[in-house]
Amino acid sequence: MARVATTTRVGLEDLLDFLRPRHRMILSTRRADGSPQMSPVSGGVDADGRIVISSYPERAKTRNARARPHVDVLVLSDDFDAGWVQISGTAEILDALDSDADPSVLDAFEEYYRSIAGEHPDWAEYRQAMVDQKKSLLRIEPQSWGPIATGGFPPRDS
Repeated sequence: MARVATTTRVGLEDLLDFLRPRHRMILSTRRADGSPQMSPVSGGVDADGRIVISSYPERAKTRNARARPHVDVLVLSDDFDAGWVQISGTAEILDALDSDADPSVLDAFEEYYRSIAGEHPDWAEYRQAMVDQKKSLLRIEPQSWGPIATGGFPPRDS
C-alpha cells in the first residue's frame, strides 16, 4: 500500500520534542546580495529551546548569520521519507574566544555537545579544544515553523 504524505501542525513544545532526537539539518543563511547560502550541519536543541549549531567564525554560515541574523533551518530525520520541518528564527553567535570575558560561553558549547552526543569523557579537554579551535556556536531562537511533514503520495480522494 502506498504511503500518504502527512502534515501535522504543532506548538513549540511538540516541535522541540520532534527536534531533540534529530541532528541532521540544512541551515540557510542570506548572503549580502540576499541569495541563500545553505549548509548541511549537525545540530541540537539547548535547554532554552534554541537550535544550536557549532561552526567557525570564518565560515560563510557564521559570517552571514552574524550580519543577517534571520535564518532558516530544515531539520531532517535519519530516514529520508520520515518527518521533517522547516523553522525560521533569529541567530545569535557565541565565540569560544570570548570565554575569557564570559565563561558561560563554554557552558553553551557543553550544552551543544550534550544535546547531540551526551556526556564527554573530559569536559575540561573539550572546553579547551573549543577555544584552541576558535569555534563559534550559532543559537537559533525558533520564531515560526511549518508543519511536521512526511513524504509520500498526496492525500487525495480516489
